[in-house]
Amino acid sequence: MDPFVRRLVERLHDPSKPLSRNRHFHTFDTPEGRLALKVFRRLRSLRNDILACQAEGRRARISRRVSPAGDYRIELLMDRMSGRRVSMLQAAEFELLAAMPGVREALEILDVAA
Repeated sequence: MDPFVRRLVERLHDPSKPLSRNRHFHTFDTPEGRLALKVFRRLRSLRNDILACQAEGRRARISRRVSPAGDYRIELLMDRMSGRRVSMLQAAEFELLAAMPGVREALEILDVAA
């Protein structure tokens, strides 16, 4: 992940120093800024689902796929919707997700060789 994109995503998630999308609209009008917003929204949605699963008494199952990219596969079983959500994250995205409040405690990490 591009270091600039990573920093933007970190700032968007940081409650102590929030980055206003309205004030810094010119930053988010670039390809890197649009990518940062896309990653931010995806990780925020995934965090919300992980915490909702934990509130239901379930845990998210995480498995690391053995691939050159080192992707992570996150599977959520959601009782309230009788459904399942599967997401693939790059290693950098997973690090950002794990740094969010409450997520690390809610994760069940499984090392699976594919």
